[in-house]
Amino acid sequence: MVLTSMNQHGSLARAALEAGKHVLVEKPMSTSLEEGRALLEASATAPGQLVCAPHIVLSPTYREMHRRVRDGEIGELHLARSRYGWSGPWWGRWFYESGGGALFDLGVYNLTSLCGFFGPVRRVTAMVGTAVPKREVTGELVTARADDNAHIVLDFGNARFASIATGFTMQQYRSPAIELYGATGVLQMLGDDWAPNGFEQWSNARGSWEVFGERDPHSPWTDGLRHLVDCVENGTPTVTRPEHAFHALEVMLAAKRSATEARGNRGNKPLPRPRLRHPHPPRQSPPPNPRPPHPLTPQTPNSP
Repeated sequence: MVLTSMNQHGSLARAALEAGKHVLVEKPMSTSLEEGRALLEASATAPGQLVCAPHIVLSPTYREMHRRVRDGEIGELHLARSRYGWSGPWWGRWFYESGGGALFDLGVYNLTSLCGFFGPVRRVTAMVGTAVPKREVTGELVTARADDNAHIVLDFGNARFASIATGFTMQQYRSPAIELYGATGVLQMLGDDWAPNGFEQWSNARGSWEVFGERDPHSPWTDGLRHLVDCVENGTPTVTRPEHAFHALEVMLAAKRSATEARGNRGNKPLPRPRLRHPHPPRQSPPPNPRPPHPLTPQTPNSP
């Protein structure tokens, strides 16, 4: 198992394959195309099997949604929207160093999910950047040298589009992880795609939503390891293929290039702010002899 910082994934996984081992490597499989391609080529001839995280396509919810898409229950897919993020790790500097970042760590989940539904990406446009330049890691303030905020637009051909919102910039959310819009219906994965909580389905013919609970609430997000062991014991190929992981790497690197090279059209005039009136809350006087606040309670001064 390769569970190191991202820059070491590719070289360590390839070394293990060349030593005749079965390998599970964390995402991304590599941080460069050259190393990722070398790992993919090694997996084609190595005696051991290679499984690349994330393992989201193994979950019962993903498989059931995939079956319904394949069987045409919502018609041809036209559009999709996805999101995954949180406020960011505080235990490893490498998340914020070159070769790390939210796109490699988080966006890969949504990307893997969408490619499983739509197929390969034909074109990518992206905005990727660093919204929080300083991060606190294990009590020390460090400079972020990797992306922490991204919005990706994917073109799957035939006017089929999808978007990914991801970053170490999301405190909380209450929205579907994956939204699939078809010609005759909609599928929405609830929870996160690495930890789904069932799904919802809209059917034009039925004219209503149906909610389907998680079929296996105890299905672990680490199920890739069990899947690898089962395949080794039974002599069967893995469901999660290295080619899928390599394509995700191609798209993520293309998204980063797009963000660096793109020249968006900008207006020449500043946009005036909306003239909205917000009444100030009434001024409150502190109570006499106030009790000292709890040490964990954040202090906010009274509004003017």
